[in-house]
Amino acid sequence: MHGVFYVNWGYNRDWYTKSTIHFQNTTTDNYDFTFIDAKAHDRPDFQDFYKITSLTVPQYDLNIGYFFDNKWDLGIEVAWNHLKYIVTDNQVIHVQGQVRGHQIDKDTLVTPAFVHLQHTNGNNYLMLNLIKRQKLWYYKKLRLSAIGKVGGGPLISYTISSILGNGDEGYFHYHGVVAGVSAGLKLDLLTYFFLQTDLQGAWVNYTNTKLGADHQGLATHHFYSLQYSLAFGFNYPIGKL
Repeated sequence: MHGVFYVNWGYNRDWYTKSTIHFQNTTTDNYDFTFIDAKAHDRPDFQDFYKITSLTVPQYDLNIGYFFDNKWDLGIEVAWNHLKYIVTDNQVIHVQGQVRGHQIDKDTLVTPAFVHLQHTNGNNYLMLNLIKRQKLWYYKKLRLSAIGKVGGGPLISYTISSILGNGDEGYFHYHGVVAGVSAGLKLDLLTYFFLQTDLQGAWVNYTNTKLGADHQGLATHHFYSLQYSLAFGFNYPIGKL
């Protein structure tokens, strides 16, 4: 058996498309309405990332993978991407539907007293990726490669929300699915170390976001994300490279 195991750790910045978000609870409350083209943003939280106790506070990435020793330079990877997604408070959104028996179909200033929604612990992508490596440049113990990935998996996310005054501090559970592609560069240093940068585009589909303290409400939406990450990693060669 020949090949290279690797693990890397890094941090990311994220950008999101607008999304149409459907909110519904007809069991313990009475609302069924939709936000049209809601804006959202990330939250880097990089202030103390260098502290051991704060490593997982920012938007981070943890990847574990294996490159096969074959002519196609292929590999597989399990990736945990911890992004943060916050529907921007106090924006004007077109709202359609009914809220406790009152019909609504107009542009509305959405304050946290009405709805607040954030996937900040986080907007988590657990992905299995197929990887392709293309060597670009080699000098002694330095090697630069282009890296392409395609993959997908579940959203194991944690949503903090408040809807019509009913708040929920959130919990980890299955929220939906994600699929993505990425491209980047990897610089191998002295065989065992590397730096890597990636730009990943993903389609994200939230189908199971629970709302309210009793978790009887439901929010569903989908959007696209663009993620830029920079990571440091370790290679562990198996057999002869």
